[in-house]
Amino acid sequence: MSDKSRRIAFDRFFERWLPQMVVSPMFAASLVFVYGFIAWTIYISFTKSGVMPNYTLIGLAQYERLWSTPRWYVALENLFIFTSMFIVGCMLIGLILAILLDQRIRAEGVIRTIYLYPMALSFIVTGTAWKWILNPTLGIEKIIQGWGFPNFNFDWLVDPKMAIYTVVIAGVWQSSGYVMALFLAGLRSVDDEIIKAAAIDGAGPFRTYWNIILPIVRPVFFSSFVILSHLAIKSFDLVMALTGGGPGYATDMPATFMYSFAFQRSELGTAAASAVMMLVTVTAIFIPYLYSELRRPTK
Repeated sequence: MSDKSRRIAFDRFFERWLPQMVVSPMFAASLVFVYGFIAWTIYISFTKSGVMPNYTLIGLAQYERLWSTPRWYVALENLFIFTSMFIVGCMLIGLILAILLDQRIRAEGVIRTIYLYPMALSFIVTGTAWKWILNPTLGIEKIIQGWGFPNFNFDWLVDPKMAIYTVVIAGVWQSSGYVMALFLAGLRSVDDEIIKAAAIDGAGPFRTYWNIILPIVRPVFFSSFVILSHLAIKSFDLVMALTGGGPGYATDMPATFMYSFAFQRSELGTAAASAVMMLVTVTAIFIPYLYSELRRPTK
């Protein structure tokens, strides 16, 4: 074989196998450190694990213990409150901001950057900042009392009944800008001819958006719902930075419940069972989304 032939064969070999060679380490790492540990966590949830892993199978005992723990029900109630208000708040504010920006206002780029800036922060930073803002001794309450309103009271952060709503406020503040960007991209994808036709037919701005534009961008609603649900179910860093799960465990969420039982109470099996329940919930949300995406006809 001549040098030219060997060089051509060598180039063809790399052209065919180089993508697989580049992707295979990442695939192997994901296989081990993601799916491998998911499988390990599921297995641990059926074992007698306590402080350390114990691979003696005991069936559904850990799940029975999980669902007989009152703190788990507090975490689920908080998750329901946070998820529902977080999703509705983010989608409502994000949609309103997107519609306002869709009017081609001046300084749109600057305003859009301001709205998106909170998303650039981590939930740890957001939680810490809002912990200062809502702190009764140095935050909003202290400032307004200093303005001459000594009877003003805003102690939600230390009130067990209201603390979960401080988590909602911080979460909505951070994620609304991201939802706005999703909606704005959807609104900008609508054909201008449709809007012009609606205006010719006498449809006002409200009717145009409500009856024509929003139904067209309906997939954005579903995508936003899936993304926000995923963020809400896995919420850990925001809660830990803002309230630490307290007062007591008034703002406990499934993620903080899992952390507490795994690393503070040394009940690894129960923590694994709670992690599996979170995985099941996330899967139940993502499967309909993937099914709808796969069924969507390609153009």
